[in-house]
Amino acid sequence: MLRERDGAATRIKQHAEDALREGPGALAPATVESRRYALTDALDDLVDAADVVERLVVASVVLSTAADLLFDHRRAWTGSGKWLSRRLLQADPDHGGALLEGYRRLCEEGEPEDFADAAVEVLALMGGPIREGYARTWRDATEPAAR
Repeated sequence: MLRERDGAATRIKQHAEDALREGPGALAPATVESRRYALTDALDDLVDAADVVERLVVASVVLSTAADLLFDHRRAWTGSGKWLSRRLLQADPDHGGALLEGYRRLCEEGEPEDFADAAVEVLALMGGPIREGYARTWRDATEPAAR
């Protein structure tokens, strides 16, 4: 802003600051449920992975999905790359820190237990794992949406 005449820029700036402070809106319940299922499935795969590369690939899915759920639970802004770890620690130092420390141990030492335990703790915050009986239903795109 070079020059302000009517206060509009100040109001826009204040609105943006308020929105940032408020955080993102909640994920839809169906999205949370789907991510809980995905994290449960990925954790099962992590425990079963015998190959080190396979374990690391699955671990990245676990980290990403657990982070998404934790960000939603804390209504915190997400991040990727180096910002994922920074945002996790800001959003929830305890659970985010445990996820990151467990991930570090898995990558450096090949030990998945602490990481899996940290992800299970995040799942518990969101209602726990989803396995048997979970089903997704899809609406036919040619049919009108239910009201």
